[in-house]
Amino acid sequence: MASNDPDLPDPPGDPQPGDLIEIFRPAYQHWALYLGDGYIINLTPVDESQAAAMSSVKSVFSRKAVVRMQLLKEVVGSDSYRVNNKYDHNHTPLPVSEIIERAQDLIGQEVSYDLLGSNCEHFVTLLRYGEGVSEQATRATGAIGLVTAAASAFSVLGLINTRSRNRPF
Repeated sequence: MASNDPDLPDPPGDPQPGDLIEIFRPAYQHWALYLGDGYIINLTPVDESQAAAMSSVKSVFSRKAVVRMQLLKEVVGSDSYRVNNKYDHNHTPLPVSEIIERAQDLIGQEVSYDLLGSNCEHFVTLLRYGEGVSEQATRATGAIGLVTAAASAFSVLGLINTRSRNRPF
């Protein structure tokens, strides 16, 4: 179903071929590219059935994925989605015919998958713009960097505190 969340912008109507589709899963956003006639292209885990792959969190941790053409309504299931061509303001979309041709050439192929460097958002933006972009991965990388920095700081503080307790005065 399309999103009814008041904090999200209104979808710009029905998806058009070449549009990016953002699907809101409980713990993450899944991305697909609209092909037309109700079909999308997206990445799914290699080792899962099509039905299980559509909503599995396991897909986030896979190292390989399969490019599949599926019905948008089946992939979305009970989740919500919206058309979100959010990079159009700073990336020029390729011609729709080229986007669709590139997408169709990949159906059924197994591709590398990496949550931070080659995820479903990278995949569909590469098709639409000729460049893989993912704010989701950038945010995750920033969060990992922050956690690493905090852990390092606590480790150093713990070391300093331990040393100060072990000093004979």
